[in-house]
Amino acid sequence: MKHYFIAAMMVLAAGSLNAQEIVKLYEGKIPGSKPAPADYSEVSPTGNDGITRTAKVTDPSIIVYLPAKEKATGAAVIICPGGGYGILAIDHEGFNVAKRFNEIGVAGFVLKYRLPSDAIMAEKSFGPLMDAQQAIYLVRKNAAKYNISPDKIGIMGFSAGGHLASTLTVHYDDVKIANKEKLSLRPDFSILVYPVVSFGAFAHQGSAINLIGKEGTAAQKEYFSNEKHVNANTPPTFLVHANDDGGVPVENSILFNQTLVKNKVKAEMHLYQGGGHGFGLNNKTTKDDWFERLKNWMEANKWL
Repeated sequence: MKHYFIAAMMVLAAGSLNAQEIVKLYEGKIPGSKPAPADYSEVSPTGNDGITRTAKVTDPSIIVYLPAKEKATGAAVIICPGGGYGILAIDHEGFNVAKRFNEIGVAGFVLKYRLPSDAIMAEKSFGPLMDAQQAIYLVRKNAAKYNISPDKIGIMGFSAGGHLASTLTVHYDDVKIANKEKLSLRPDFSILVYPVVSFGAFAHQGSAINLIGKEGTAAQKEYFSNEKHVNANTPPTFLVHANDDGGVPVENSILFNQTLVKNKVKAEMHLYQGGGHGFGLNNKTTKDDWFERLKNWMEANKWL
């Protein structure tokens, strides 16, 4: 177990060489947590595809990437890597994205959130949401420290990380954490990349099972079908998906966009004819760069 811990720390250090700080989400006992079994220890192996996959997170954190002061726009994004609520593609959909944000003057906070597990959580379905709420609480509370504007803090997620991001986007008022200052946990904007959104007909079954179990109740499926909870106060949202996504059906983004439009929430969606699932920053089927489209959207809405 000791060797696994050392290996995980080495991978994290290598992947976050440009990071200025790694901040624990919680001081002391993590709310809703149970003592981890002896064989439950964080690991971060790198696959043959070069992607590092972090698993068995017990001590959630945010890894801070700040832009050069002369570039800083005051905007910030909390980034939730995907991985079906089973792992975190921590570099592919985390560190690399934060570095790209730094290039356009945006602070990036990579969220290493707990993955739902009955072994370490009293109620596993709410563990990730608690971590997302705690992340935006800490970033907003420490906005001056990070040279960011407290009204320019967005949430972003890929795949199952997109489900977590969209859950915070619609359930920010369902507070699961200690918040004595009563800071707003509402993201100012949301960025969802090939996201899991619905636990209905177009659900990604692996993500749903990992979060609420094979016997998830109707109430749980309703709560976590995030397209059903959009209202006029839902943050403006930018969506990216590929029509040929064989992992997470494109209908997840389409349904969310439809309800945003119905509720007159500012939204922009980019659907690519190809790209499949999990392309990260680089959809190899097109010369178009979706991140540039995102930059334009952020500029149009005056976050940059």
